Amino acid sequence: MSLHKWKKLSQTLVVKNPWWEYRKDETQLPNGSPGVYHYVHTNGASMIVPVLDDGRLMAVKQYRYLNERESLEFPCGGVKDGQTFEQTAVQELQEEAGFLSGDLTLVGTFNPYNGVTDEFCNVYLARALTSVPPKPDETEEFERLILLPEQIDDKISQGEIWDGMTIVAWALAKNYLQRL
Repeated sequence: MSLHKWKKLSQTLVVKNPWWEYRKDETQLPNGSPGVYHYVHTNGASMIVPVLDDGRLMAVKQYRYLNERESLEFPCGGVKDGQTFEQTAVQELQEEAGFLSGDLTLVGTFNPYNGVTDEFCNVYLARALTSVPPKPDETEEFERLILLPEQIDDKISQGEIWDGMTIVAWALAKNYLQRL
C-alpha cells in the first residue's frame, strides 16, 4: 500500500540565519483539509569518522551551548551555499580534527530529526590521514581525543557520547568497517 502525500500550497520563510531557515508551509492534507507545517531547512551536514592507521578513532569534545555541557562527537559541519557534502567533509575534517584524508568514503546518509528538519547528513569514513594544523571557526574550541572502537561503544552505552548524530554515524561507520 502506498501512503498518500500531502500537497504543498505555499511556503513562507519565517527566519533565516547563516546556518538554517525556519519555514512554514501551507498544505492540503490527503483528505482535502488544510494544514500547516513548520520546519527547519538546511543544506545538509557532513559528519566524518576519522580512522587512524592503527584502527583508533579521532573524536572531538566541544561545548554545546543549548545543553550547557561538553559533548564528545565526530567532526561535523553544515553544508554552506555552493558547497557539496564532500567539500564540507574535507573542510570540517581539517577544521576540527586537523587532518586531511587520502581515502574519504561515504558510508551512509540519514535524517537526524525527520519531523522537525529536512536536513540529511552524509557520513564519511576518513582514512589515510595526514596531520595538518586545525582551523576552527571563531565560535569553536575543541579537545581532540583518540579512542579505540570499543571505547566509542562504551561511551555511548554509558551516556558519555549523547550526540544523536555521532551515535548514528558510529553505527553506519562500524557496520561498514566490519564488512571490510
